[in-house]
Amino acid sequence: MTTQVRGQTAREAKLEALQKQLSESVAALVTGEDWRRALTFAAQFRGRSFGNSILIAAQHFAAYKEGRVPEPTPRYVAGFHQWLSLGRSVAKGQHGYGILAPVTGRFASFTPDDPNSWRRLARNEKPMSGECARTRMIGVKPTYVWDISQTTGDPVPELPRPSLLQGEAPAGLWDGLADQITAAGFELRLLSSAAAIGGANGLTDFLSREVSIRMDMDEAAQVKTLAHELGHVLLHAPPDSALSTESAADATLHRGIAEVEAESVALMVGAAHGLDTSSYTVPYVSTWAASVPGKNPVEVVQSTAERVRATALGILDKVDTQQVGDGNPPGLDREALSRRTGTAPVVTAARRDGSGLGL
Repeated sequence: MTTQVRGQTAREAKLEALQKQLSESVAALVTGEDWRRALTFAAQFRGRSFGNSILIAAQHFAAYKEGRVPEPTPRYVAGFHQWLSLGRSVAKGQHGYGILAPVTGRFASFTPDDPNSWRRLARNEKPMSGECARTRMIGVKPTYVWDISQTTGDPVPELPRPSLLQGEAPAGLWDGLADQITAAGFELRLLSSAAAIGGANGLTDFLSREVSIRMDMDEAAQVKTLAHELGHVLLHAPPDSALSTESAADATLHRGIAEVEAESVALMVGAAHGLDTSSYTVPYVSTWAASVPGKNPVEVVQSTAERVRATALGILDKVDTQQVGDGNPPGLDREALSRRTGTAPVVTAARRDGSGLGL
């Protein structure tokens, strides 16, 4: 068996073990009591109308720019008295977000199939014997809500949140991943903060063919995010794109699957370079996997395993970096190995400093 084949076999085995470990970590998280309590809490916050969601998002972002809230996107919003019932109160100086609340009325009818037969009931009036009663929206009224970040009080049960990685990035990994993004025909944009991309750490835009990464994170978090976005580039092209594959259909139809796949790729690429991303990856994957209808989170992770592993191997084969446990002895001349095996060495075309990126 050649050195290259042994290295490939060893790497595949390590990636398979990582995939199993991820499945087990997700299973442990989503079956815990804290997870159940957090889901129960979240269920108390009913979805807002599209119009109100836009109003809340715009006002919250304005509050973020003014420094009144810590994050650009809201999490849980509720009215003043709703927060009081949960043991929390609105902090001094925090302004509510104006929305339109429905005004309802009670109606009754002996012949419900006749739309003209319904009469409105007065306050505290009950329908007569034999009448059907229904509640209808008859208008709207202005009201106010506050995000959880604008309140103080009792802690609320929340799903585990991903923790940004800290420290330096593995040597050469950023450049190797950036090369593959530009080789796929995408421009790499380095942003000063998350505000320009809606609070995200990174964003892949197939329409403009741009990958954006926020740079106000430690290098380890930046390179993990870059691996995540490269996963999107390689796996989740729209159906009419030249990069699209038939097996990407499920991920295209549901964002949860796409996010599980991209973050799992980032986990494997990071692990191959000694970078532990589990503090971010496990809660991130668990939350997105739980959003896929008809499957439990572990099933989602397991169903994506083959695509994730194959994509991670393809990425790792193209980065000119020192990887842990790849089967090659330390100090082996990789360029000489590539000449013997007929594979071309990687040519680096994009750098962290922005050269060649068209920034």
